[in-house]
Amino acid sequence: MQPAFIRLIDNIRKQLDVSNWKGTYQDVLVWAPGTSDETKAMVTSLIEELETATPERTEDIKRTLEKLPMPHPGYHLCLQRQEQRLNIDIWELCYQVCFQNYASGEAVSIDTSLIDEQGEVGLEYIRYQSQTNH
Repeated sequence: MQPAFIRLIDNIRKQLDVSNWKGTYQDVLVWAPGTSDETKAMVTSLIEELETATPERTEDIKRTLEKLPMPHPGYHLCLQRQEQRLNIDIWELCYQVCFQNYASGEAVSIDTSLIDEQGEVGLEYIRYQSQTNH
């Protein structure tokens, strides 16, 4: 998946270079659906505490964290053109490009119809996906 991800980022860059959209990227934490704000805050606090915890406390924290949902890293593209703003999950977009009928957590098939003859994924498709998914 990483080569597809890198290619997608490069193709987005090429499209942004010639468009009037401004794109920035943001690292985000992605939580399992249904994770409460309280749980997110607790996990975040425990992870931060690990940095300065004693060895004994570190073991307690690790045992507690094993029982809690953990986020995984995500990467978002934030597009802006005048007052228009779009926020796109790049990994989700990569999965949509690579797999037919992609649905998180289900078996997938490769979808080659979303890539043009030159192997490019256009900004128009990205905007279309962000509008249909929000």
